[in-house]
Amino acid sequence: MQNFEELGRELDRRGKTDKLKALADSREVRKLGQMLDTAEVERAARSGDSQALRELLSSLLSTQEGQKLAQSVQQLMKD
Repeated sequence: MQNFEELGRELDRRGKTDKLKALADSREVRKLGQMLDTAEVERAARSGDSQALRELLSSLLSTQEGQKLAQSVQQLMKD
């Protein structure tokens, strides 16, 4: 958990926190959330099935919304 805390501090220090929150509230993210089978995500997370989680992430990133989100995050981190 410490790595996530360090990441959070670094994002905050670089002024990225509010931009990431705004991105999380975007139309693309809402659409991606609707595409997810939450029960499937919970099962994979509880069991620690990293392969299932990777497959879920890959399926989301293969969508138009997922690709746009990935590009937005990359751009945000470059700035």
